[in-house]
Amino acid sequence: MTGVAVRRVLQAVVVLLGVSVLTFLLVHLVPGDPVRLALGTRFDQSTYDALRERAGLDQPVLTQFLSWIGHALTGDLGVSFRSGDPVTLLILERLPATVSLALASIVVALLIAVPLGTASALRPRSFLDGFGTVVSQIGISVPEFWMGIMLILVFAGTLGWFPASGYVPFSQDPLGWARSLVLPAVTTGLVSGSVLTRFTRSSVLEALSAEHVRTARAKGLGPRAVLNWHVLRNALLPLVTVTGVQLAYLLSGVVVVEIVFAWPGLGLLALQSVQARDYPVLQGAVLLFAVVFLVLNLVVDLLYSKLDPRIAS
Repeated sequence: MTGVAVRRVLQAVVVLLGVSVLTFLLVHLVPGDPVRLALGTRFDQSTYDALRERAGLDQPVLTQFLSWIGHALTGDLGVSFRSGDPVTLLILERLPATVSLALASIVVALLIAVPLGTASALRPRSFLDGFGTVVSQIGISVPEFWMGIMLILVFAGTLGWFPASGYVPFSQDPLGWARSLVLPAVTTGLVSGSVLTRFTRSSVLEALSAEHVRTARAKGLGPRAVLNWHVLRNALLPLVTVTGVQLAYLLSGVVVVEIVFAWPGLGLLALQSVQARDYPVLQGAVLLFAVVFLVLNLVVDLLYSKLDPRIAS
């Protein structure tokens, strides 16, 4: 187990370094002068030169990269060209909204996927199986922005149960925070839940045909005991991996959903940074997304190894 953890951490460090180099180069290949965009239409040459020098853009690209990566290792991701605020502060301000949405969405997804996928696998080719297949197909096929708009029209515009947009911090109003979270979480949760439903169904079907399950039935164990102790325990192992990937995707910011619901998360911050050529914020956001993916993949790998010792060996 320790050897697996060490190998995974070393691999994660190498991948993170590669992502950092690639992100830095791609961001600097984006056409447009970020200093001119930050200053607007009226500025003098001395102000322009001073901002370029303060941002380090007058240095060679290699010097800029080494300076950026050195500061990033200490937690300093630079200063925003647009607002002048520290990038770390901007990211921390958006993080609660993104984490709230991601965790609520994955809960919605699992509440849909595990019961529906398991029930479909236990009764293949039944009405329930067909219903589950249709629901998951709709969830995968329908665009998130369309689903979000439909939910806003019905539950915010017609019924008035939930706000149509905006985010309320939990510290200000817990009830308002929960109400603001429902519609965006259901929108992303339905899509993720549709994907997870298919994985759950196929995993349970595969587990049902395993030899140890037939042996358990031959020994006289009841259907509920077989399902709980011999089917779900093995069938849910692949679901752990897929759920980790889905959670990493959600934590990286669901841009479309955040735009539809005016959700002030990291995805919207990254999009605004691209539009403003705000290199430091964009680099910091992408670096954070990479760290989130690597950490969650590491946790999933270790959890998988713990649940199935054959992986570790």
